[in-house]
Amino acid sequence: MRVDVLAELEPVVERNLNRHLSLAKEWMPHEYVPWEEGRDFVEQPWHPDQSRLTPEARIALEVNLLTEDNLPSYHREIANRFGRDGAWGTWVGRWTAEEGRHAMCIRDYLLVTRALDPDALEAERMAVMQLGHHSDRPGPLESLAYVSLQELATRIAHRNTGRFVDDPIADHLLTRVAADENLHMIFYRSLVTAGLEIDPSATVRAICSEITGFAMPGTVIPNFTRKSMVIARSGIYNLSIHHDEVVQPLLKHWRLFDIEGLDESAEKAREGLADHLEILDKQASVQSERFAAAEARRAARNAS
Repeated sequence: MRVDVLAELEPVVERNLNRHLSLAKEWMPHEYVPWEEGRDFVEQPWHPDQSRLTPEARIALEVNLLTEDNLPSYHREIANRFGRDGAWGTWVGRWTAEEGRHAMCIRDYLLVTRALDPDALEAERMAVMQLGHHSDRPGPLESLAYVSLQELATRIAHRNTGRFVDDPIADHLLTRVAADENLHMIFYRSLVTAGLEIDPSATVRAICSEITGFAMPGTVIPNFTRKSMVIARSGIYNLSIHHDEVVQPLLKHWRLFDIEGLDESAEKAREGLADHLEILDKQASVQSERFAAAEARRAARNAS
């Protein structure tokens, strides 16, 4: 990979930053929160019966919020990777400011509507932020490939959570958050496209590496595996969605399997990615079948 890839991408960053600023709509997080529902937690302690959401919806919103809460770690990662000067630095600051609104409004909604235990939520926030988010990606191309995947995955998770929660206020809020995430994804996706023009072999290796080793940033959340399975069974974010709505659209956009003239290591990485996609597709089918069978068993028990 060229050592000056950040410098070569700088004009692309500036163009996409200007594009982002022209499309991003200003919005106020406090306007998405039903403040009239708020009550004092000291005089009126929280109780699970006060929540109007299902347990599955509460878990999904909790994971969404705790993921967003780790913003300081994400800021540190991208600031260290991309720098704080020029267009890169302006983007890092803008991205951080926009992401900060997401945790603000989701938390305010959850507290005002008494959806979650505020003490437990704060304890988890402290635990997650103390662990932080750390990556060992070797370079900026890997980071750009990862955030392209992660922003699209987060957009879909927020949007599907809003639909699943069955509360028009939450749906409206999460639709707004998802719109931000979509613009972020487009920004990073465009930089990866530029990377494919600057150094195709290095960028292909980066994409393949990040797809085959992908994990959501929320893995540091306590009991994440159990909670992620609840989210998967609910159809908010599962292996099928990851394969069909995240990985495949990005690969199609980048035309990854059509790129010619790659070096030997990039060709090998692309072959490995093709094998990974076949395995992921099979795993997604098995997961869907298991969820359907479990749902059928529950329905049979309820009918008896």
